[in-house]
Amino acid sequence: MNEREREILLILQEESAEVIQAVSKVFRFGWDSEWDGQTNREHLEEEVGDYLAMVQIMVDTGMIDTFAIDTAKHKKIEKLKKWSNIFK
Repeated sequence: MNEREREILLILQEESAEVIQAVSKVFRFGWDSEWDGQTNREHLEEEVGDYLAMVQIMVDTGMIDTFAIDTAKHKKIEKLKKWSNIFK
């Protein structure tokens, strides 16, 4: 791993933690609760966007493959259709 990849992964890790924190705020205070002029929904959207930006950077730099990501995404959706109540 080179320094560029290391930095990308470190930022991805930080963004992952920020998504987790934003989800926690939704659970604790609800979607529409505001902090510093932003709802929890807006904050979660921002953090997911930041996370997705890092994923895109990893794709663009060849660290990970779009086809592999899409395959994993579709497998996950099929598992959730079978084992969760999300799609019922």
